[in-house]
Amino acid sequence: MPRMLDVSDAVRAEIGDEEADRLLAGENAPGSYDCTSCRTPGDSEQERTSTVLFIGEETAVLAFAHATCLPSQVVQVTEEQLQGAVRSITADTGGVRNAPEQAVLGVTSGLVLIAGELHPALVVEPTAPIMRPGGTGVGDDFLPLLVEQGFMPLTEIAAVPPVLHGWSVLLAMGQLHAVLQPGGVGGQPVAWWQAHQPLQVTEGWRAAANKHQQVLMFAAPVGSIGRQPREDLLRDALDKAAANGKLVAAALPLAGT
Repeated sequence: MPRMLDVSDAVRAEIGDEEADRLLAGENAPGSYDCTSCRTPGDSEQERTSTVLFIGEETAVLAFAHATCLPSQVVQVTEEQLQGAVRSITADTGGVRNAPEQAVLGVTSGLVLIAGELHPALVVEPTAPIMRPGGTGVGDDFLPLLVEQGFMPLTEIAAVPPVLHGWSVLLAMGQLHAVLQPGGVGGQPVAWWQAHQPLQVTEGWRAAANKHQQVLMFAAPVGSIGRQPREDLLRDALDKAAANGKLVAAALPLAGT
């Protein structure tokens, strides 16, 4: 049975037309899978599914994600990270899974109601703990790293967070392209997160972004938010993460339209 698969041009270029066509025909694609972004089950026969190709120096691994979590894309990783992920995936129940796991940033767009007004928001949650560059610990430094960049810890979502100058959200032709952060001293902004394929946003989200000329970015460590199918459930998850001290936020100026 044909699968509801999305195979991007970048993935097709890497795996070849023949393999891509076999995937789309359902010959080599799984029915059920664990989403490489949110880690919850998915079914390529029932819902749109993205093919995500992780490429190391010598090895490539094809994974699958809910299309609402990640677009189909190619992700460059180190060979060590990729081999660690493969060992983690293939380890039997008694295996030791201590290899580093490549984290992918899952980005969800939604409207958040604050003080009676709707604001466009991006919710960022990685798929694995984020370690400080060069770190060897087992903790999660995702929120501390963002706080050092100027994001504000929240205990509740009661007011619009302060603007973080130097950062911005790039919207072009009504699609989400990237979250930009300051470059070096006097340098051009660089992508902190970039969509390999522009992400669609709703008309309401785009209208709110154009009205406020800024986007609220909320970030939480892995496992705090999860994949929420509705904006009210997303808000509930954000409120819970804030109450648990696992949420940071900032208002990022809008770049583009």
